[in-house]
Amino acid sequence: MLGQEQQLICVNSKKKQMCFEWGPGEMLVCETSFNKTDKSEKVPSCPFIYLIRKDVDVYSHILRKLFNESHGIFVGLQRIEEELTGKSRKTQLVRVSKNYRSVIRACMEEMHQLAIASKDPACGHQFSSQVSILSAMELIWNLCEILFIEVAPAGPLLLHLLDWVRLHVCEVDSLSADVLGSENPSKHESFWNLVTVLVLQGRLDEARQMLSKEADANPPSAGMCHILGDLMRTMPILSPGNTQTLTELELKWQHWREECERHLQDNTFAASPHLESLCKIMLGDEATLLEQKELLSNWYHFLVTRLLYSNPTVKPIDLHFYAQSSLDMFLGGESSPEPLDNILMAAFEFDIHQVIKECSIALSNWWFVAHLTDLLDHCRLLQSHNLYFGSNMREFLLLEYASGLFAHHSLWQLGVDYFDYCPELGRVSLELHIERIPLNTEQKALKVLRICEQRQMTEQVRSICKILAMKAVRNNRLGSALSWSIRAKDAAFATLVSDRFLRDYCERGCFSDLDLIDNLGPAMMLSDRLTFLGKYREFHRLYGEKRFADAASLLLSLMTSQIAPRSFWMTLLTDALPLLEQKQVIFSAEQTYELMRCLEDLASKKPESGQPDAQRLQDDIETTKVEMLRLALARNLARAIIREGSLEGS
Repeated sequence: MLGQEQQLICVNSKKKQMCFEWGPGEMLVCETSFNKTDKSEKVPSCPFIYLIRKDVDVYSHILRKLFNESHGIFVGLQRIEEELTGKSRKTQLVRVSKNYRSVIRACMEEMHQLAIASKDPACGHQFSSQVSILSAMELIWNLCEILFIEVAPAGPLLLHLLDWVRLHVCEVDSLSADVLGSENPSKHESFWNLVTVLVLQGRLDEARQMLSKEADANPPSAGMCHILGDLMRTMPILSPGNTQTLTELELKWQHWREECERHLQDNTFAASPHLESLCKIMLGDEATLLEQKELLSNWYHFLVTRLLYSNPTVKPIDLHFYAQSSLDMFLGGESSPEPLDNILMAAFEFDIHQVIKECSIALSNWWFVAHLTDLLDHCRLLQSHNLYFGSNMREFLLLEYASGLFAHHSLWQLGVDYFDYCPELGRVSLELHIERIPLNTEQKALKVLRICEQRQMTEQVRSICKILAMKAVRNNRLGSALSWSIRAKDAAFATLVSDRFLRDYCERGCFSDLDLIDNLGPAMMLSDRLTFLGKYREFHRLYGEKRFADAASLLLSLMTSQIAPRSFWMTLLTDALPLLEQKQVIFSAEQTYELMRCLEDLASKKPESGQPDAQRLQDDIETTKVEMLRLALARNLARAIIREGSLEGS
């Protein structure tokens, strides 16, 4: 496997009862079997709780950079889709592919440095393992880029494959530095290994330079070195800027090959087994190539070297024949193909779907297959492949990848965009996942809320606001609770919070969060209780501004319109007392009659017998208030009648 990470759990097989619960990207497992020997005290038989994670890679600090940076590339690709036309389309898609690969390589380099610097062997091994996985990912992606995105034709195809091998079989660089750094390179024990590897990779100019060092240090072999060097120099290769046709190249290559064979038959290099072996390699001799297994290191290097020296103008359609035979020859029946071998073989067979399938099985996360499939889909290579459960392959893999991101406390924000670009099931998947995000902080809640509001996800907005409102109530932050309930358009909860505001007012004699209440605006129409709260606050403001007549009218309307809860009537009537005691008459006779009617209606409820002492005391206080109000209302009525009568008489 390239990187499947499994978190195994050990469970006591004698115990039968297991409890588990699924979460976003993880499962919680625990044993629930109890020791039943003593019925009075039940003790769990196993104190362990196991956490099984599906996408452990999202918790890697280094791989987070891979996820973050590739997210920008992904979104950019979706946005420029409409601009991709004609020849520029292919150029843009190749550029996007190279950007993805550069991100992989950057993460691989950073992981490699950590592996070197790590003092913990286990940790160092883990980093090294991750480097191998990233290297394999970049190897596969690069090959797919050449075959499916670049779509290189015969001729340039081999040049791309040579670059591919040189990039991924890079031990030659350290070997070259080691040999050239010695006092006498031609006498170095790895000198001929270096020359051979350079020839195997088609780096013939560098190989010639090494041979010139051998010629200088060993005059008897100088002639042979010069002849082989000339063969290397004259080998025809189709360079990117070359205008010659494939036919011309094939003719020149055939003549060059015949010259190499002539030198071999004339025993030109018989005195030097190393030079003779190099000449055989340049003739594509398979037996000689297989003798260099250690230097080739893998079958696909063998494949590209074999093609370079036996069929440099290979057509894409013939690649899989050479690939299969090279794999069989290189392994020689001694070992079975690894998952990486199967993936590369599927690519050489131009079986895109098999590549994606094999990668999905072998790799430890969905990042690779999701982004590669999306890119191939933009190349219009997957349009005909729909899955039986209603979505295409691209969307299915993007949904899986985004679901994994939602298991992380911060990467979930990246997952939102992936869901956005899944036209069939993305919206409903986002709705389901966003409801499961733990709203640990108000800042995080605001982020989630903004995402929902931008996408007109009404139900989710309401749900989040209600959750936040309930949290605020539990923390006695009534202003915040009221704000969230208004935002959720939840009339019932707004009523509940309004009641809490009124109760607090009764206990403390003042309102908290005045700014919020003063600026309710149209929101106060959400519920009757909220309307009352807003209007009652307005009454206090009018009273504070000494606009007594307006305050009196508003107070009376709150009672007569039935907006005020009956339990609050006594408070309202008590608030009327200062107005009744003013020097000038505030309440008219008619208004006073209305207040008296409300007072008598409230007082008509008889206290029940057998009540506790505290309740009886409260009732006594209420009775005293009623008597005071009756007296004040009677005095005000008399004053109002006299005043209104005198006004009529005049």
